[in-house]
Amino acid sequence: MRILNRPPQSETETRNRILQAAQRLFARRGYDGTTTRDLAQAAGVAEGTLFRHFENKKAILIEVATQGWVEILTDLLTELSEMGSYKAVAQVMRRRMMRMRENADMMKVCFMEAQFHPELRDRIQSDVIMKMTDVAEAFFQTAMDRGIYRRTNPKIVAQVFLGMFAVAGFSHETIMEPGASPQAMQEMAEGIADIFLNGVLAKD
Repeated sequence: MRILNRPPQSETETRNRILQAAQRLFARRGYDGTTTRDLAQAAGVAEGTLFRHFENKKAILIEVATQGWVEILTDLLTELSEMGSYKAVAQVMRRRMMRMRENADMMKVCFMEAQFHPELRDRIQSDVIMKMTDVAEAFFQTAMDRGIYRRTNPKIVAQVFLGMFAVAGFSHETIMEPGASPQAMQEMAEGIADIFLNGVLAKD
């Protein structure tokens, strides 16, 4: 029986609760270690409700990954469009490092499960990575046309940037110590940006 004075949840709210619960459980237990009963219980819905919103458990996994990546892509596009200078890469990297902590569960699910589920890997490749690369490539092409970056293959520059962007996002769990201070993150972001903009060779 529904609690009095509690408004019924919309279909969108229910769907989002299922996805949030799935992200948490998949990140902690893995896809195979999570049952639809587990998902329903964590989301606070009946098990049949899962299948009213999603065809099967695999569909939930794919939606968790692609929705999370679309949000990251949207954030990146916003940051690139608002970047005050083509040299302000460090600011973008630092914000990425801070925001990636919020997306840690989703990223863990992607990297952990993509190797076992080709359809998930293909969806991320087609819906996210290719789009991110195309947008970044156009951004760097514009910088080259304006004479700010030297002429080179903008697609390769975009791929290098996105690779460094991923390193920046995962740095708090990989190359940086856990619980790194904001100052340490800033130093890391500035270092990545400096190497990206200036390379590592000493100037003649």
